[in-house]
Amino acid sequence: MSPLRYPVLVSPLSAEDGGGFLATVPDLPGCMSDGETPQEAFSNVQDAIESWIEAAQDMGRDIPQPSLQAAFG
Repeated sequence: MSPLRYPVLVSPLSAEDGGGFLATVPDLPGCMSDGETPQEAFSNVQDAIESWIEAAQDMGRDIPQPSLQAAFG
């Protein structure tokens, strides 16, 4: 499954949270990453998606199919 097929929500982090941007994958609970820019957060979350899928496979869990909706934030 290609990590690029999953919708990603990128949102700014507050200064209290260290600033930058947070990228989350609504289809994969707990799958997230961050970065200094929206592009960096998006790029970093691709590795997180691959790791999430690998961990789920190792545990014998089902891999959710990507939703048909893209999320923007």
